[in-house]
Amino acid sequence: MNKLLKIAAYLIAAVVLLLIIALAFLQLGFPKVDPAPELTIEYTPDRIERGAYLANHVTVCMDCHSTRDFSRFSGPPAPGTLGAGGDVFDHSMGLPGVFYAKNITPHGISDYSDGELYRLITTGVTNDGRPMFPLMPYTYYGKMDPEDIYDIIAYVRSLSAIETDIPDSEADFPVNLILRTIPKNAEMTKKPDPTDQVAYGGYLVNASGCVECHTQVDPQGMILQDVKFAGGRSFPFPDGSIVTSSNITQDDETGIGNWNEEMFVQRFAQYADSGYVIPKVSPGEFNTIMPWTMYAGMKKEDLRAIYAYLKTIEPIKNEVVKFAASN
Repeated sequence: MNKLLKIAAYLIAAVVLLLIIALAFLQLGFPKVDPAPELTIEYTPDRIERGAYLANHVTVCMDCHSTRDFSRFSGPPAPGTLGAGGDVFDHSMGLPGVFYAKNITPHGISDYSDGELYRLITTGVTNDGRPMFPLMPYTYYGKMDPEDIYDIIAYVRSLSAIETDIPDSEADFPVNLILRTIPKNAEMTKKPDPTDQVAYGGYLVNASGCVECHTQVDPQGMILQDVKFAGGRSFPFPDGSIVTSSNITQDDETGIGNWNEEMFVQRFAQYADSGYVIPKVSPGEFNTIMPWTMYAGMKKEDLRAIYAYLKTIEPIKNEVVKFAASN
């Protein structure tokens, strides 16, 4: 009996030792990204203007990093909160943890150099080496043109500082360990010539992260690769209502296969009309997390390029119930 106990004790000790080694390996060996580059960005008016366009209407950084007012249609940023962060993304959204949008005004990023901020945006690694949950779509930003990232940095540096105290995000076990293996060195690209509509549209679709909302995810929050752009991802509202993303593949019956270019562009442009007033929405009435009023500011030539790219997406039949009101 004593011999068996000793063997059991040795086995338990070996397992514990292996676990310690594995944890140490993850902690010390990951994330595997290069140091932040030595980088000084010139904050010119042109850079700030281009960055404002990208951050507000393409990558829509200001959507997640502001307080969204869902008492109005599509949850536009509440006045006085632009870039201040604080919105919560948690288990109620099917996410493996509790994640807070960070303050990206000068108050929140003052301890970041330009190079550290560039690495954060393109690889998801903070200036103290911590990995971010890819709810922050750094895997897409890491495929953009460096010049566009420089422009976004110039813009957020120009924002009015807003003082906030944002809690640290916390991922559930074992996702908190898996997170360390996700960041990798960015694979930056050159922005395609806009005259190549499909290539340029693909660049914008990547920058806008369309696939993130318009694709279902697994229990770890990772998108399902075989149903990309087919919609079906559900997002709950505090009142219990649920909105589900649309199928934007080329399926004629359940997607946008029967839309022409003008229909697609107008779907966005209607929210940019000078006479449009964002309506109030009562609990239980139709609402959406799609930031229509922000994407509405996208240039029509950019929307046309996105349409051209989406026309190349294979059709996937997926009927979506877009909204389910709370009882």
